[in-house]
Amino acid sequence: MSRIESRVRSLARESEEMRSAIETVLDRASEGDVKWVDVRDEITSGQWGRLIEKEILVDGEEGFRVENLEEAREGLEAEADFEYEEIESNTWTKWDKGAGLFTLLLFVGYAYEPVRSVIGGTVNIVLGPIDAMLPFYLVIMILALVTGLYSSLLRVGLMDTEKMGKYQARMKEMSEKRKEAKEAGDDEKMDELQEQQMEMMGDQVGMMKEQFRPMVWIMFLTIPAFLWLYWRVWDGHGDALGEIVVPLAGEVTWTTGIVGPMQMWIVWYFLCSMAFNQIIQKGLNISMSPSAA
Repeated sequence: MSRIESRVRSLARESEEMRSAIETVLDRASEGDVKWVDVRDEITSGQWGRLIEKEILVDGEEGFRVENLEEAREGLEAEADFEYEEIESNTWTKWDKGAGLFTLLLFVGYAYEPVRSVIGGTVNIVLGPIDAMLPFYLVIMILALVTGLYSSLLRVGLMDTEKMGKYQARMKEMSEKRKEAKEAGDDEKMDELQEQQMEMMGDQVGMMKEQFRPMVWIMFLTIPAFLWLYWRVWDGHGDALGEIVVPLAGEVTWTTGIVGPMQMWIVWYFLCSMAFNQIIQKGLNISMSPSAA
């Protein structure tokens, strides 16, 4: 691909209006030099300036001329075959935003005991009877099962895996093209791909929004349950929880550090959560992998 062809393709990709401006200038250039006064009613001064900046238009005998008209036309035709499909991400509703804000406020409970007490006492209305009937390790297992179930269902319901697959496929394709151009030492191609990658910044934002939307609702429901565990174990309510026997460590309390600073109740919750997540996803045939179909 020639230098002019690459520049025309890159410039035409900026917008449909820019593509139309290039077409207008190329049509006029077929008759000789092009002057600003000849096209100012059809294109903007900014578009005219971009053509000069990219050196598609160079000094002519009477105004400007297209440096290589044939290559410029080839670049425009090649760009016409390229269709950059914008992937429209899902818009967050007011409920999504409200859940996100409330989730941020819930994080205060980890550091501020009065907030933790309010949340723990409120959640205890529901979990207290279960806690009174069952051993604490079974209570944690039930919480891990419930949180794993609604986490999987929320991801399926709120995250569009097909869009996620498109985002990832497009980024993978771009990475492969950059690798090929770098190995071939094609600086023109690298410049063109760099501009395409800048256009794809919106894809990365869209992918983050798709991933984070279900996470907000998962945290919205999970943090209160986790704060209840924290309140139950630490804030003066864990004296009667007893001990538990675990491999290698033997008989330990629920506040014993098992994995570094991570205490037994946290480790047990995460182990149960990981196990139940796998069982739920396989049992309900739920796939968390993006689909590029």
